[in-house]
Amino acid sequence: MSWSLSLLKPREPELLDALFLSVGRALHLANAYEDKCQYVLRIGNLITAHQGDPAMTFEEAVASVPADKLLGGTLHSLASHSMGRTMDMDTLHKARQARNWIAHEGASIGAIWSVDRGRILQQAVKLRTAVTDLALGDNIISLWCHGLAEPHAPPPTNWINGYPDAVDTWVFGHLRGLLPKQAQSAASS
Repeated sequence: MSWSLSLLKPREPELLDALFLSVGRALHLANAYEDKCQYVLRIGNLITAHQGDPAMTFEEAVASVPADKLLGGTLHSLASHSMGRTMDMDTLHKARQARNWIAHEGASIGAIWSVDRGRILQQAVKLRTAVTDLALGDNIISLWCHGLAEPHAPPPTNWINGYPDAVDTWVFGHLRGLLPKQAQSAASS
């Protein structure tokens, strides 16, 4: 095993580009999911600090909020927070696992000069499963972000209901003809 790139040309350059586009888009969503989880916990901690001492200045409240943690620690803290007790933590943890898989294994296909079509498509199917799990968790935490940012606006029900499919289309639209049909129950739950 030597360099990650080679003088040898890939067997499936277009398909590799399509997979890497999907991985990049999935990684963007994974990073956004982690940021939103940290945001919701941070706001929850600010609310708790203010409720504990209403005379506390804004600066004091901000200073009292714990530093951001990695996603696992954030979800653990969120689960024990009063806001988190109303969330589907199993789905959020499954999304965390998907986020980690996307970040660490999403593009792991071996040497790009020797990988064949079957291996690329197999990786795309695994990535799609992870993206589905991520989208379901992201949908939950995004609804919380919407509620915090727009407390008087009703949730966008049509967007919420269609979000997993919108994510699938954005991440895999260019590969859909090559991948097996996505199970409707997994994408719609």
